[in-house]
Amino acid sequence: MAEAKTVPGDGDVAAFIDRVEDPVRREDARSLCRLMAGISGQPATLWGPSIIGFGQYRYRYDSGREGDTFRIGFSPRKSELVLYLTGATDDAGFLARLGKHRTGKSCLYVKRLGDVDAAVLDRLIRRALDRVDSAYPS
Repeated sequence: MAEAKTVPGDGDVAAFIDRVEDPVRREDARSLCRLMAGISGQPATLWGPSIIGFGQYRYRYDSGREGDTFRIGFSPRKSELVLYLTGATDDAGFLARLGKHRTGKSCLYVKRLGDVDAAVLDRLIRRALDRVDSAYPS
């Protein structure tokens, strides 16, 4: 079985954020870092070369594949912020109140935090963390 590429490392999260080229995305990354750390009660950890994760859990699929991943996280990509929020992107009614965004399987894509409702985003992050905590208690 292939080794996971996204594993926790000892990279400097603040230095990583400082290297984000776009000044708005850099400030948004700092804000997300504070928000997710506050919600999760966990420090930011660099996972792989470009994902900032909070907390950790071990998963195991019915196929037998297992591994470790972060409970919630984000990545300040070049064109947008990617928030990794397991199970929080499946409520279309709730997402309709968020503002300008798009979704993937368990990802929320946002150009800038100013485009979304902060209270709705906070709730989505909390919902994702609750779902992970429920499925994978510590």
